[in-house]
This record gives sequence, C-alpha cells and structure tokens, in this order.
Amino acid sequence: MVMWMAPVAIMYGFYYQVFPGVSQMSSSAQTLASGFLAVISVNLVIGFYIFMAMKETPHQEPQPDPTFLEKAKASINQPTSSQGSDDSKGKGKVE
Repeated sequence: MVMWMAPVAIMYGFYYQVFPGVSQMSSSAQTLASGFLAVISVNLVIGFYIFMAMKETPHQEPQPDPTFLEKAKASINQPTSSQGSDDSKGKGKVE
C-alpha cells in the first residue's frame, strides 16, 4: 500500500506545490524531480520489504505434505506394465 501511496503523494505534492521551494522550480524541473523522487520512494519501500523478509526467522523447518508423500511412495512401489508393449506401438519399426 505504501508502495502505491508514496509516489502518488510525492507527485501530488509537486503538482500542487505543497513542498517548500517547488514554486521556484521550472515546470520541467518539477516533473523531473517528482518523477525521480517517486521512483526512489518505491525503491526504498522495496528495499525495506526485502530487509524485513531477510530479518524474519523461520518458525519451523518446512515439512512435506504427508498425503503427497504417501501417494508418491505408493506410485514408486507399484509394479509397472510390461516394457515390450511399447515397441509394438510402432516406435521402433521402420517401414
């Protein structure tokens, strides 16, 4: 939410000359400064998000889903169909 609100607030502040000293800047300088600061604000928010994610400690070790494990083990232990039937379907035949 801050990643959306910060750049909009900066652009609004420059457009309506809320920030001190903005009224003395040319129109192109206002546009460049507001755009540059808006991009910097988004990068700061992303950097803060990454910092907080890296600082977070995991609560527990990830565990696989037991249902998935049971199905996977059952599929490994199932007998396979005969291998000879694959050749009869025309894969290795040359005509």
